[in-house]
Amino acid sequence: MSERDSPQDSGQAAEALARRHLERHGLRLLAQNWRCRRGELDLVMLDSDTVVFVEVRYRRHAAWGGAAASVDARKRDKLATAALHFLQQESRWAKHPCRFDVIAIDAHGSAIPRLDWIRNAFDT
Repeated sequence: MSERDSPQDSGQAAEALARRHLERHGLRLLAQNWRCRRGELDLVMLDSDTVVFVEVRYRRHAAWGGAAASVDARKRDKLATAALHFLQQESRWAKHPCRFDVIAIDAHGSAIPRLDWIRNAFDT
């Protein structure tokens, strides 16, 4: 993730970084960039028997509160709606406990971005 990357390139690199981080902590990928009419889920992971919907946010600069602050009420509602659609379409996971995590990656002009994993970031 460099200054020259397009926002899409930065987003893809951030998702790859987040996925590797979560897999190193024992989570297993179920879906990536899962889309429906109501939104998109960046990563859907399995943590033991819990389905984890992961929103990955990358911010190059700290303006407007940084990566974690960008997951506002409107974004949380969209994620919850997309997660519901995921569970309806992927019914084998519907009876599992679920949670919403956020991976916030802030570069702040540094060569090494800071990754913050916020488990159970919000409830629906």
